[in-house]
Amino acid sequence: MSILKVNANNFNEVIHSEKPVLLDFYADWCGPCQMVSPVVDEIAKEHSEYLVGKINVDEQMELAAKFGVSSIPLLVVIKDGKIVNHALGARPKDAILSMLQG
Repeated sequence: MSILKVNANNFNEVIHSEKPVLLDFYADWCGPCQMVSPVVDEIAKEHSEYLVGKINVDEQMELAAKFGVSSIPLLVVIKDGKIVNHALGARPKDAILSMLQG
């Protein structure tokens, strides 16, 4: 499955997905974000059981504020419309998958 670019228009649909959701809050200028981005892309391609979305905090300031994003990258896992896990900073693939499975 491909990465979904999340914005204010599709946000409600995304967080109420039947699948567990992984959101990657990032910015193009952020070095650690660039390190975690290919890992998030891999997870999206290899694990169709998850909905994976990216939110550019510079373009979607309201969504970033809604989640209280003060530092990036921020990875958030949502199940049944509720945040069940989150991690600040770049994480290895196995740690991200553990977040999704936990």
